[in-house]
Amino acid sequence: MELALHEAETRLAELVTAAEKGERVVIVKDGEPAVQLVRCERKQRRGFDWDRLNANRRRLGIKDASPEEVEAMMAAFHDSALSRRVLGLEDEE
Repeated sequence: MELALHEAETRLAELVTAAEKGERVVIVKDGEPAVQLVRCERKQRRGFDWDRLNANRRRLGIKDASPEEVEAMMAAFHDSALSRRVLGLEDEE
């Protein structure tokens, strides 16, 4: 996605979230691409944080989801098309 500098200023938190999920985010200045937001590589945590998963499931109201349903939901959150819909950019190119 490409956004003008002024729009990027007002939506920075959303753009950072999209970039963290792998979305290509380019900020345009004076009609030319100026910078691109990219995800920083982090050290991968060892093991799985089950407490965090369960806390998020409770927060989202997911009580008795099967492992397959949880996996499908997790995949949807990593889908760049979803981040474009959330940001309202699906019609822009």
